[in-house]
Amino acid sequence: MADFVQKTNVKTAVRTLANPVADVAAFNTIVESVLAGNPFACVSYVSAGKTHPPVEKTREDYVAKLVYQDADAKKTGTASHSFNSMAGYTAGIPALAGLATLNTAHNGTPVHDAANDTFSATVKCHDPNGEIYNVTFGRDSVSLTSYSDDNIRTKVDTWADSVAALA
Repeated sequence: MADFVQKTNVKTAVRTLANPVADVAAFNTIVESVLAGNPFACVSYVSAGKTHPPVEKTREDYVAKLVYQDADAKKTGTASHSFNSMAGYTAGIPALAGLATLNTAHNGTPVHDAANDTFSATVKCHDPNGEIYNVTFGRDSVSLTSYSDDNIRTKVDTWADSVAALA
């Protein structure tokens, strides 16, 4: 009977940030700088007849937290709303705050709890060595997944060292 033989050694690395990314604008600046600047020196590739850019965003999630308060600033309820784009997040917060029936149901006025919002975006990169890996940016961490060559981790780590918000 044949045995399974390991073909790859896929790794994951996580950088926990000393301080959360300040806000959605700072978060977006970091992600967009990777998409526009390609700091990991990735290369385009073809898969299933489709040409992919060197770096592409494959997923994003923005969660807005609301706290409902009565006239005495006592908490009467909470809500979390998830959006699949920064534009949705930005438009959604004031839209939610303006929903009178929701405010009445919570018996309070909504306050955006921006300090507890969460953001996440994943970019897929194609390394010149042929590996495809993911970098997931969160408000509190950056994760590098699905890589095997330690030079990839070194490139991402060196770049992250140069971004003050990712310390």
